[in-house]
Amino acid sequence: MPATPAQADPDIQDVKARVDRLYHEAEAAQERLHDARLDLADLRSDLNGLKADQERQDERLDAVRDQVSDAVVRQLEGEGIATVGQIVVSDDPGAFLDSLSTMSSFNDLQASLLSDYDTELAALEIRREATGARTKEIAELTEQLSAEKDTVDDKLAEAKDLLADLEAEERDRVLASRGTTTRAPSSVSVPASGRAAAAVQYAMAQVGDAYVYGAMGENAFDCSGLTMRAWAQAGVSLPHSSSAQFSSGPRIAASDLQPGDLVFYYSPISHVGMYIGNGMIVHAANPGTGVAVSGLHSMPYVGAVRPG
Repeated sequence: MPATPAQADPDIQDVKARVDRLYHEAEAAQERLHDARLDLADLRSDLNGLKADQERQDERLDAVRDQVSDAVVRQLEGEGIATVGQIVVSDDPGAFLDSLSTMSSFNDLQASLLSDYDTELAALEIRREATGARTKEIAELTEQLSAEKDTVDDKLAEAKDLLADLEAEERDRVLASRGTTTRAPSSVSVPASGRAAAAVQYAMAQVGDAYVYGAMGENAFDCSGLTMRAWAQAGVSLPHSSSAQFSSGPRIAASDLQPGDLVFYYSPISHVGMYIGNGMIVHAANPGTGVAVSGLHSMPYVGAVRPG
């Protein structure tokens, strides 16, 4: 009987590619969730602005009403006497006609204001409906991304188990081939200047910290959480989103990069790191690597910006 061949050991390069792909899928999902949260915050801000407009409209109507004499209103609307008859019995027909003109002007103004008010209320209701629909959309997206991340986590666990079964020496060799290091930050000198120096110093001090989806410190970060927190040390506020951070400053050519510049990867953008010079970046890489120093072109490069 011919011998049955043993099941082939998994190829470490295949496992590495699978792990990297799954890491990136999870990160892309997390960055989309960051974007959705930013959109929701904008919608809520718009709604608050519309409510403030409604309150101001109420105040305008009240102010106009107060400007009209109650006596004139009673004279023209409350006595039930025909206008011609009131002119006849009036001691001063000229004054009465002046009052009539005043009331007519008030009615025109009030009608205009009420029309504007109705328009504002209609706009407010439209925005409320839009915000409600978008809030539902965000909730559905959040649920979808949560389910997607759970699936990716399961795949990651499977792939990491395969990686763990490989010989330690071969595994270390492959990991080293990525051009990524988690050396202590004191072993890397970054000649940054100005506000960028504070951002670079903070980011480098986190080398070796864990990567956690959605985290922004103190001891764990995702990619945009690290760059956001680092530039905050320099007094620059950035959104917690890699794609949103791509609009945080002027675009910089790769040949003009300086330490502190933010560099972006993948299309659509789903990863960000910080340039530290000599063709290297510091970034929250992935759950398997954490915060590390890597080559500028270790991932599909898209572009760079200079915050501040």
